[in-house]
Amino acid sequence: MSPSHPFTENSFALTLGLLMVAPLAIAGVALISNGLGRSRSAAQSLLGSLAVASAAAIAFALVGATFADGSFGPGHILHLFARPWDWAGTGPVALNGMDHAPGRAQLALLFELLAAMLMALVPWSSGADRWRLVAGAASAALLAALVFPLLAHWVWGGGWLAQLGVNFSLGTGFLDVGGAGTVHVLGGLSALALAWIAGSRRGKFPKEGLSTAMPGHNAPFVLFGCFVALVGWLAWNLAGALLWLGDGLSRLPLTAINTLLMGASALASTFAVTHYRFGKPDASLCANGWLAGLVASSACASLLLPLEAVFAGLVAGILTPLLVEFLELAVSIDDPSGAISVHGAGGLWGLIAVGVFASQNGQFVAQMVGIATLVGLVFPLVYLLFALLDRALPFRVDPDGERLGMDLHELGGSAYPEFVVHRDDSYR
Repeated sequence: MSPSHPFTENSFALTLGLLMVAPLAIAGVALISNGLGRSRSAAQSLLGSLAVASAAAIAFALVGATFADGSFGPGHILHLFARPWDWAGTGPVALNGMDHAPGRAQLALLFELLAAMLMALVPWSSGADRWRLVAGAASAALLAALVFPLLAHWVWGGGWLAQLGVNFSLGTGFLDVGGAGTVHVLGGLSALALAWIAGSRRGKFPKEGLSTAMPGHNAPFVLFGCFVALVGWLAWNLAGALLWLGDGLSRLPLTAINTLLMGASALASTFAVTHYRFGKPDASLCANGWLAGLVASSACASLLLPLEAVFAGLVAGILTPLLVEFLELAVSIDDPSGAISVHGAGGLWGLIAVGVFASQNGQFVAQMVGIATLVGLVFPLVYLLFALLDRALPFRVDPDGERLGMDLHELGGSAYPEFVVHRDDSYR
């Protein structure tokens, strides 16, 4: 994406301030994931969130930023069909020389660094109660060093997806202002790959076609995490609008309004769906619906009118509980946090909504090209990398460790030592 307005000193100061607040989105997602997990893995869950985010930050800074960068001249370009295809950046290795880079380039790097950290948290939450801490950190580093940087360059660094408008007259090119695809769909697809490779938690699917309920241990954590995430999401979407769209300051309030409306309308529709299906609203699914609305807003909050944002949020909130149930009961995928539905499907819907409501000719096609790239190219690549890494560094904890809980097995102590946190007769 190329900014449509010059980046002024006021824009620089505001963007920097927003990026200081944006990590609250990471904190909110970590809290939600922790609360949706089991009590005997609570400490490992939060420590793991710190570890995978840290591993992603280091790997992106040392390796990935080189391929993601789009501000240090032309990237690696292939010429096919008489057109240039910019597929990777040519930035400095290990951030060498970034202290002399233009201010906007430094802010773009900070945005992408935070985005890599948030992306890494998504599959970690789906591996709750069975994914080893070291393997989770290694997977995050792999994604942040190889997969995320390429996608970030294609979308934000002037790569071939961003150039679909120039090269093929498809709207203004693929649009993903806040990272619905680059962060959340990549994270959701990585969570799906992890769920397939690591398998389900023991006792989750005792018989084919049946599923054992394993509710989260702390609903207040989950719901409080929703409020924390909202603050970070507002900052994230506003910073993305300034960096990647070059929006003027006068357009930022609408972006914030649409972000709020999408989260609120998604919660309302999830509340209604769960109340209708179960007789009472489900707290964890409502939290997932809220988060799905925010995820979808990452793609389109800067591009929609308020009524369009409400509609997009309602759809996200309806899809989320239905897809969570479908994946668990029909496909037997064990996803404790619902990350595949929330981040993967929610992000995809946000990208589609950009094309549905766009005024530019060809924008819907550009969005579909980006989605096809995510599903048809990026997902197989992630699955292959995870499968190879699993052979070298097994993802799953041994059965005895899963029975004891990840806190005792990997950390040597429980998050709640004064309480009996589990009794699993199913293991006897």
